[in-house]
Amino acid sequence: MITSSLIKIFIPATAAFIIGILLAPLLTHYLYKFRVWKKVRGKTALDGSHAVEFEKLRTDTETSTPRMGGILIWMSVIFVTVGTWALAQFIPSPLTEKLDFLSRSQTWIPLFTLIAGASMGFVNDLLDIQPSGERGVRLRTRLLFVTLVSLFIGWWFYAKLGVTAIGIPADGTLELGVFIILLFILITLGLYAGGVIDGIDGLAGGVFSSAFMAYAGIAYFQGQYDIAAFSATVTGAILAFLWFNIPPARFWMTETGTMGLTMTLAVIAFMTDTLGNGYGIAALPIIAFPLVITVVSNIIQIASKKLRGKKVFLIAPLHHHFEAIGWPAYKVTMRYWILSIICAVIGMTIALLK
Repeated sequence: MITSSLIKIFIPATAAFIIGILLAPLLTHYLYKFRVWKKVRGKTALDGSHAVEFEKLRTDTETSTPRMGGILIWMSVIFVTVGTWALAQFIPSPLTEKLDFLSRSQTWIPLFTLIAGASMGFVNDLLDIQPSGERGVRLRTRLLFVTLVSLFIGWWFYAKLGVTAIGIPADGTLELGVFIILLFILITLGLYAGGVIDGIDGLAGGVFSSAFMAYAGIAYFQGQYDIAAFSATVTGAILAFLWFNIPPARFWMTETGTMGLTMTLAVIAFMTDTLGNGYGIAALPIIAFPLVITVVSNIIQIASKKLRGKKVFLIAPLHHHFEAIGWPAYKVTMRYWILSIICAVIGMTIALLK
């Protein structure tokens, strides 16, 4: 049984990595052919002003490195998810049926979320590369989109799956009733805000792969093998992206990757909580700690500028501050990778406490 369930997880994850590696040259060709990068240099700071300090760090690559690298991730995940399902339907055998992890009870919701987030992110990236220098879909529109999608999914958890409480380690559960929907919306928005961690070559890929692999492990030990297989498949796809995103990056993830991944991470955290008799939500701030500190550093920076008239960090979010004080980009990236792995292990331990 253990060997069989591990096959269900490792084969799709490996397949997603291989497919991503094979698709990358084709994606690269079209990204460069159609010049899928910003045509106008410049970035707006969190308070709406011109991001002068950031531009000192990124003037050389902002208008020459293709965006939309996140396409590689969600295309690989969709290909493997639908592919294993198709094999089970049209070439039924013990192996193909075992590999099929597309199930209504476990993977429909995270797959829908990934596609929805990636689609809106794609539209944003498409607008971001126009010669007019547009800054993509307006932030408030994107936030409204994330809110509406998470409202629907939160309602689904509450009304269809009967989720009304979250697990509290060593203390049972915390009953929230209908407010579970609001909690889901807030968590999803918070994770989405952390998506700006996609700012240094290799950084986002390492952080996201650690987080999804952690939840693959959590779901596996809960016996939720379809979620585990899906999370592992996402991890495999991210690692394929990361192969080409390490310095110097062949392409950047941008919104079509980060929006889908952050929203999907919120869904999987909820599905590995009370539905799996675990503590997936309680573990989320630890597993996703690099995303959390990214958001917190932004909040601190904005609040300080509003209330004190001066900045706390040279640049927010925090990873750019480290660059600004002299850390090479590769050092920031590798230290975040180490931190992500440690947080993933600690978070898994917490999520599986009994």
